[in-house]
Amino acid sequence: MFENYRTFETTYAGRPVKVETGKTCALSNGSCWVRYGDTVVMANVTASPKPREGVDFFPLSVDYEERLYAVGKIPGSFTKREGKPSEKAILTSRMVDRPIRPLFPKDMRNDVSVVMTVLSVDPDCSPEITGMIATSIAISISDIPWNGPIAGISVGLVDGEIVLNPTKEQRENNDLVLTVAGSANKIVMIEAGANEVDEKTMLNAIMTGHEEIKKMVAFISEIQKEIGKPKFEFESQEIPHDVFDAVEALVGEKVKVALDTNDKNVRDERMQPIIDEVHTAFDEKLAEQFGDATVAKIDECIYKLQKKIVRNWLYNGKRVDGRGIDEIRPLAAEVSVLPRVHGSGLFTRGQTQVMTVVTLGPVSDAQKIDGLDEETSKRYMHQYNFPSYSVGETKPSRGPGRREIGHGALAEKALVPVLPSVEEFPYSMRLVSEVLSSNGSTSQGSICGSTLALMDAGVPIKAPVAGISCGLITLPDSDDFMTMVDIQGLEDFFGDMDFKVGGTHKGITAIQVDIKVDGLTPAIIEQAFEKTRKARLYILDEIMLKAIPEPRAEVGAYAPKMLQTRVPVDKIREVIGQGGKIIQKICAECDVKIDINEDGSVFVSGIDMANAKKAVQIVETIANDPEVGAIYKGKVVRIMNFGAFVEIAPGKDGLVHISQLENRRVENVEDVVQIGDEIVVKVIEIDKQGRINLSRKEALADIAAKKKKIN
Repeated sequence: MFENYRTFETTYAGRPVKVETGKTCALSNGSCWVRYGDTVVMANVTASPKPREGVDFFPLSVDYEERLYAVGKIPGSFTKREGKPSEKAILTSRMVDRPIRPLFPKDMRNDVSVVMTVLSVDPDCSPEITGMIATSIAISISDIPWNGPIAGISVGLVDGEIVLNPTKEQRENNDLVLTVAGSANKIVMIEAGANEVDEKTMLNAIMTGHEEIKKMVAFISEIQKEIGKPKFEFESQEIPHDVFDAVEALVGEKVKVALDTNDKNVRDERMQPIIDEVHTAFDEKLAEQFGDATVAKIDECIYKLQKKIVRNWLYNGKRVDGRGIDEIRPLAAEVSVLPRVHGSGLFTRGQTQVMTVVTLGPVSDAQKIDGLDEETSKRYMHQYNFPSYSVGETKPSRGPGRREIGHGALAEKALVPVLPSVEEFPYSMRLVSEVLSSNGSTSQGSICGSTLALMDAGVPIKAPVAGISCGLITLPDSDDFMTMVDIQGLEDFFGDMDFKVGGTHKGITAIQVDIKVDGLTPAIIEQAFEKTRKARLYILDEIMLKAIPEPRAEVGAYAPKMLQTRVPVDKIREVIGQGGKIIQKICAECDVKIDINEDGSVFVSGIDMANAKKAVQIVETIANDPEVGAIYKGKVVRIMNFGAFVEIAPGKDGLVHISQLENRRVENVEDVVQIGDEIVVKVIEIDKQGRINLSRKEALADIAAKKKKIN
């Protein structure tokens, strides 16, 4: 029945790979199933036969679709089905998009859609890497023009040793989470989170990964030779040379003058009359040639003219804002910019400005994750907002898109390695980076602003983190290149690379590389590492640490005060009480929030530290038998003629005999205490029947003696 069914097998990083084609999805332009270990991902690629009218860009969509049946889960949503893509799915889609996009023809405008569907997950074999390989195979064997194949690999650093596609066990003791994509000759994508890994080790990890990638690329090339379809002819949308030459002759010198400024607003103002002039001169002439697409073609000419001018300037050492090639734009850093939030930082680099705000909460506020990973929650959340006003545009907010999610995740990845453990700092942390003004590298600005905000909030981070980007200009059909540090918007738009690196004094904590060419050589990567390292150290020492040299000694007045303790596991039920009555009573009386984990760890949060300490004492008293000599603050719950019964913890009462109420003779108990009074008491005896005898007299004497000693 399946006459076109074919299988191909190889090994990758020591584990078996099986590729199946021709059995399913016959209507796709290209389709395959890739099995890596027991992980199975299906990839399908389709393309429209013709470009849509008026489209002036390459409309590629990449989707990574998680199916929870792949890990034997039923979705936790009300509808019990997968909803919108998870953050991890969006990040994986972006990770696959970046290496494949530059390899499509620059002048193609046909819609292309890539869909990766995760069918089965083996924890030891990454579905993300499997999806990237499946995508490369599906496009390669399709009839869609593409200058692939590529392949991806995950690289770890376990006990100082480089490990390719680390297993679940190896990932638990891993200092590097690096994803590399490459072609047969070059690196086409890098994404990493690292525990302060130095540049030399990082470069070695990248190149080690590339050596294994080459084997997979060769395997995919053989599949393409055997079953690949002939590539279809597409309608080229390349601008005719004579049209471009005519536009350049008319306004080329004017565009140079317009672009020669460091102010984006000024540049836009200068360019607008030039754009109007070109349309006036050419729209009518070209209407017969291009029809309704005339405006788009003219705009593309103007774009390419600006690109040509800026690239020529950069390659010859000139930047539009007059900076040196390795000079950073003017910098500024400030903390405590908002009065009542838990922590805030404002970072400015040229016309790029990012404010990050920290909110601290109890550990129970950690984000719950319902996905394919073994990770079920995270206590550090970083979100990034990019409003239209930040680039001077007017459009309504529609919530975070894929770019915003990606930039927030990059900043999060950069800072996670320096965060204190939950034992050191028992809080959940939510950071929100608000882009106030954007002219390039806002993701790196959010890393810097977030470090400032965390330190302002009193989070004891291990080391401050800064981020910076490096750009690239290459020459066609040549190995020549030049790089520049701290690229602004224009250099990002018209350049070949945005090489983003976050890190500390010690090493790298995050990398994300976007390229528009067919790949990077080791020399380009090495130079980018060196330039970003020098710039990172300058930003840390000369700007950020002068704004706030170290984290504040304690959290702010408006942040919750967090205390933790531990109770025996078999006492958890007693602390919670039937139907949660006891723990709810403690929370109400002390105005705190209490979270208890299955291992007996207890986290108490409250704005008032005294109340938080009181709650901890109550919990510990419930879980542990009162000790003779210990002092408690309790409530009078019953009065008899011979004394008062005092509740030192829910369910634990003791008797203060009338003779132990005061340091004098007391005729009536009511002369000293009333029901509902809170008094300090000392445990003076626990008899054989477990009855607790208390003394207010001795507790007051001990407290007075302690105060006298201090004074």
